[in-house]
Amino acid sequence: MKNIKSYVLGFFLCVNLLVWYAVFSENRGELTVAFLDVGQGDAIFIEAPNGKQILIDGGSNGAVLRELSKIMPFYDRSIDMIILSHPDQDHIGGLPAVLENYKVDYVMESGIKSDSGTYETFENIIEEKAVKKILAQQGMVVSLCDSPEVGLLENSGEAELPQDCGGYLEVLFPNVDVSDFETNTSSIVIKLVYGENSFLFTGDAPQSIEKYLADSFGNYLDVDVLKLGHHGSKNSNSEKLLGFASPEYTIASVGLGNSYGHPSQEVLNLLKQFEIDLLRTDEEGMVIFKSDGQSLKIEN
Repeated sequence: MKNIKSYVLGFFLCVNLLVWYAVFSENRGELTVAFLDVGQGDAIFIEAPNGKQILIDGGSNGAVLRELSKIMPFYDRSIDMIILSHPDQDHIGGLPAVLENYKVDYVMESGIKSDSGTYETFENIIEEKAVKKILAQQGMVVSLCDSPEVGLLENSGEAELPQDCGGYLEVLFPNVDVSDFETNTSSIVIKLVYGENSFLFTGDAPQSIEKYLADSFGNYLDVDVLKLGHHGSKNSNSEKLLGFASPEYTIASVGLGNSYGHPSQEVLNLLKQFEIDLLRTDEEGMVIFKSDGQSLKIEN
């Protein structure tokens, strides 16, 4: 009888510890932006101080699940939103597995379709699980505030968010119907703002879109961290974009010894010219930024 009581007491003690661990984990007071090591592909995990989570892209395969398990608590089986920048395999490949393994409330897409089997599976799971779909539009704001209903989505050309808000993401592109565009050119471009810190995610947008962004937004592109477009390809990451973004750090989400030669030597030369630090997932593994709204730190 004493043994049974001890087991029961131990069980409830473990449950209590897990509850308190969950409480403290969900109130860290910092923004987390993690560039996941998924090989030659993109996958970016964002968690606001209040626990809201967004995943931008999912790499080419199920490696994203391994990476998410490193950055998310084992008991957390939900993600507020998935953003698919565009449906190429190295961005969409792991997302069906994410949808199967996590409860997802929203999926944002650029509006371009694909005839690949992965894309068909992705769309079928969205329909089966009744995930809400959102078509990305310039000026759309994804809020990281506490409000569960209006917090995730507000449509505004000039978002007026509370100063104590947990940050927001703003869609800078597309500004038009991209359903007939080449896939890379259709990439969703997003700026993340949290206090005085900011990030720019450009998918695989080519230099033609970068020129549009620079001409349209100018110094608004100024950020602390820039994810290099198209994994550091010379077809992206123009001198003009780098000049306006003037990031302290750039991230190359690439696979070790990839056959594309990413990041390209031309881009590496530009980064050296601008004296911009480069972090590579093939060398660093997962790259994690933490922000308190005033300063950034890197945790690897």
